Amino acid sequence: MANGVMEARSMPDTQLSRGTRVDVRNRFVGAWSHGFEVAEQVADGYRIRRLSDDSVLPDVFPGEDIRPERRKQGLWWY
Repeated sequence: MANGVMEARSMPDTQLSRGTRVDVRNRFVGAWSHGFEVAEQVADGYRIRRLSDDSVLPDVFPGEDIRPERRKQGLWWY
């Protein structure tokens, strides 16, 4: 908790292996987006693959900007 505000951390020192499906934090609005997997682990974080077109994104994502995939339960569109 910093200055009375609780900070959400997604990946506190947890290692994710290649192929693990993950959600990625949108850097513009802070919301989580799904449809990604870990392409590889690098020194500064992770390279992420978009599942829709199998593209590896050019940026390296730090651990706090990814989390294991969280699928909503009970909704017909998930």
